[in-house]
Amino acid sequence: MSQERTYWLAWSQVAGVGPILIDRLQQRFGTLEAAWNADAQALLSIERVGNQSLSKIVTARAKIDPDKLLVAHAIANPHWWARSDADYPRLLGEIPSAPSILYYRGKVVIAENYGTTPAIAIVGTRDPSDYGRRWARKISSCLAGKGFTIVSGMAQGVDTEAHRACLEAGGRTIAAVGTGVDLVYPPRNQNLWADIQQHGLIVGEYVAGTPPDRTHFPARNRIIAGLSRVTIVIEAPTRSGALITAYQANDFSRDVYVLPGSIDNPNALGCLGLLSRGAQPILSLDHLLELLAAIPQLDSSAQLQLFPAAPQSPLPVASQLKMPPPDLAPDLQQVWSIVTDDPISFDEIVIKSQLPTAMVSSMLLQLELLELVNQLPGMRYQR
Repeated sequence: MSQERTYWLAWSQVAGVGPILIDRLQQRFGTLEAAWNADAQALLSIERVGNQSLSKIVTARAKIDPDKLLVAHAIANPHWWARSDADYPRLLGEIPSAPSILYYRGKVVIAENYGTTPAIAIVGTRDPSDYGRRWARKISSCLAGKGFTIVSGMAQGVDTEAHRACLEAGGRTIAAVGTGVDLVYPPRNQNLWADIQQHGLIVGEYVAGTPPDRTHFPARNRIIAGLSRVTIVIEAPTRSGALITAYQANDFSRDVYVLPGSIDNPNALGCLGLLSRGAQPILSLDHLLELLAAIPQLDSSAQLQLFPAAPQSPLPVASQLKMPPPDLAPDLQQVWSIVTDDPISFDEIVIKSQLPTAMVSSMLLQLELLELVNQLPGMRYQR
């Protein structure tokens, strides 16, 4: 075990230190161990480290012994990767918001981690139509039979159908969860959870015993998109976690395919919206396989973007957004109030909100879905 992963774990315990700041620390000091031992004045030389964030770092370092933390942490969390580990999933590690620590249970296949075996995400509503269930199973079974790994979120509905069909076809599936990897959620998926652990992999960014929380699930969607070469949306209403996954996939320059649906079906309206913005429709299983055969090699330097960001509304709505919508939860209002018309970095939002990094990520995703904030390159945000 390398000493450096000890300090990835230690830095992940410091409130307000997100993935961008960790990268800056590593670039500035060469290793995170050196950054951990750096004096306060040296830390102040890091971009976006001010007196407030410095105080949090100094306080946290005084309370944490990295070596003792590693030993105690391993008792409940024996299986995890730091982002510096060679076996950390390659594609996930390429996204700017990659979890510093990724926990897992099940059978690891190194070819998946290295991206040699391509992974395809299948996501959609928790309440699909018979048409949506049928096509989720058909697509998952077909791709599993062709050697693709199926990634989803183990939620009820489309996720469950995709995981189950993959396993029944003898394929490999990965479930990205919004709880500790040792917990089953929803409880009705106890058997599915056990089967995935035996034949596939369960991954997540939360320590063992972390219960379900509404803020965790939008954040875990970036893991689904980040692990996958392509994200397939089966059915999704206009506000859904599946759309968050699709938007994240697009931000990560990954392909997004959509199962066309009826305009009479509310659960198809989100998919139709993606299609209107240029996402690729799935016209048949053969058509899908043709699309997948054309995806670029992993070593390609081309940066693809299948569909552009939604056009800005020409209406003078800025003044209407000065006051938080009355139905926003307090945490959402707190994060929304920090974001202004001027771009602000993710780490600055974490520092100013004094909320956990994963919660801030979840809140920003929800605000994006509500069209209250936009994400800019470099993990910056504005109203």
